[in-house]
Amino acid sequence: MIRVILPQHLRTLAHAGSELTLEVEGPVTQRSVLDALEARYPMLRGTIRDHVTQQRRPFLRFFACEEDLSHEPPDAPLPDAVASGKEPLLIIGAIAGG
Repeated sequence: MIRVILPQHLRTLAHAGSELTLEVEGPVTQRSVLDALEARYPMLRGTIRDHVTQQRRPFLRFFACEEDLSHEPPDAPLPDAVASGKEPLLIIGAIAGG
């Protein structure tokens, strides 16, 4: 089971708690985790990544094991601690403004 922590606004949209668990088939990558997340919570489609390009939305970041994975290729394997369920994949809403 993969653990995912969403920002508050996406938790509200998904009607979910602070931590979600997902079953991911095959290699554990950003793409496979987001595919599983959107399959289980279809209301999140288009909120984390663009519908057409599948690129990460600009004001969201991905973190795991104290590393920023936001600019990693979507098919790069996530750390073993995430794949084993030891550590969660955090999806964080970035803050901007002045």
